[in-house]
Amino acid sequence: MVLPASMRLKGYRCFNHLKRSGRAFHGPSMVLRVVKAKPHLLKSHQHNTYSETCKCAVAISSKVNKKSVIRNKLRRIFHSHLTKRLCHSGPNLPYWALISLKPVASKAEHTKLLQECDRLLNEAGLAS
Repeated sequence: MVLPASMRLKGYRCFNHLKRSGRAFHGPSMVLRVVKAKPHLLKSHQHNTYSETCKCAVAISSKVNKKSVIRNKLRRIFHSHLTKRLCHSGPNLPYWALISLKPVASKAEHTKLLQECDRLLNEAGLAS
């Protein structure tokens, strides 16, 4: 399952803004970067498709696992989890979030990774 289009974060300008201005929340196997949304950086802002939802992305490098099948499976698990957590959480917040997995994430169980993701989202104030 992929993220809905309204929740997808795309474009190098958005990721550069996240990297420069984002607040980082560190966990043992992932890093969550959060920043207040700037819709003018989105490529699609001219088409008036901007919504007040939290847009997010998941970055999994080949250092996590060399096999793309495993990286894609992790990405699908996180996309599904983020869709459930952020679509149905109270008020929709205009924030951008990036989850980057660390290499130790490949050895962790999926349930532990999702619990850590929930903890970081709560710490960042994106989910309750």
